[in-house]
Amino acid sequence: MDDKFSDEVLGRARVKNNEKLASFYDDLKNYSTGALWEVANDIEPWEPAAPSVPYHWSYEVTRKHVVQSIDLVTPEEAARRVVYFSNPGALDKSACVGWLYSGIQGMKPGERAPAHAHSSSALRFIIEGKGAYTVVDHHKVPLGGNDFVITPNGVWHDHGIAEDGEISIWQDGLDIPLAKAMDASFYSLHPEGYQPIDFPIGDLPTIYGAPGLLPVNHNWDKPYSPMFKYPWDKTYEALKGLEQMTDGCEFDGIIMRYTNPINGGHVMSTMGAHMQLLRGGEHTKAHRHTGSIVYHVAKGQGYSVIGGKKFEWKEHDVFVVPSWVWHEHCNTNSKDDACLFSFNDLPTIEKMNFYREEAYTENGGHQEIVA
Repeated sequence: MDDKFSDEVLGRARVKNNEKLASFYDDLKNYSTGALWEVANDIEPWEPAAPSVPYHWSYEVTRKHVVQSIDLVTPEEAARRVVYFSNPGALDKSACVGWLYSGIQGMKPGERAPAHAHSSSALRFIIEGKGAYTVVDHHKVPLGGNDFVITPNGVWHDHGIAEDGEISIWQDGLDIPLAKAMDASFYSLHPEGYQPIDFPIGDLPTIYGAPGLLPVNHNWDKPYSPMFKYPWDKTYEALKGLEQMTDGCEFDGIIMRYTNPINGGHVMSTMGAHMQLLRGGEHTKAHRHTGSIVYHVAKGQGYSVIGGKKFEWKEHDVFVVPSWVWHEHCNTNSKDDACLFSFNDLPTIEKMNFYREEAYTENGGHQEIVA
């Protein structure tokens, strides 16, 4: 172990056991108590050591299972027909990484899932299909490929596919493990089964989606973005525009954060999201930070080196970066860009003043691939 992380120093717990202490510890257990020095170094480590591990899920494989599930269970039986991502290091939490849950959901034409609300914040990234829609707080929003959609915590939401649509598939992301860990989980079913639609279709993205403009008399006072949907065409256009004006970030290429247009903050209270563009052949430098990230390949192909391990990815694959793990990205196509959508727990990390970031300085900023 690096000397700077040795526990054999003043200020760290380093009590040596003996018979009298063993007897003392046994007596403490009888009263549901314990000696702090027995656990202090474990509960306050020198730096984060996430139990979640870097991992990659192939869309080709996951899609096969999602399509199979469509014939095996109905939305009425399953509530949500989802194949979820189970991180080998977080099996006890049903988590994708850290305190974030994610999975791939599929529906066929004419299906509609009942409306519900829950304590967890949720989001969707649309992968494929035609005729999909969501209804959030009585606002109906049509969905298309690579659109990013939010369903904030506590808000009624349901979704479905039009009769003349096609099988549609999207990625879900929620902070279910976080809400459960904080003993704050509630779940409710809409008393009418489905929400009535009380507003023109696609109204909120139209009202609040003009860059740099807000209606003078708007009265949005909720703690989440009124956009609900961030369309792919406008997102990609913004990335390409920024590409022309800047060299980008050495760690993330051309990267933009999805924002609440009212205040410029994160789209929801506990989860945020980004879209980044890697120019043809671009290889970013490595860094690490607190906070967990789930990536979805919106466009292109390449690889990421995460914790010294190389993960190759292509369109619609999913991979994760646990908190405080080194990571860098490479677009292997020299002639076209690649785009990575990602969502994270950074709003929570930032509110708690837990955010920390560090650049990798060896080998020109690139990790040695060890596995």
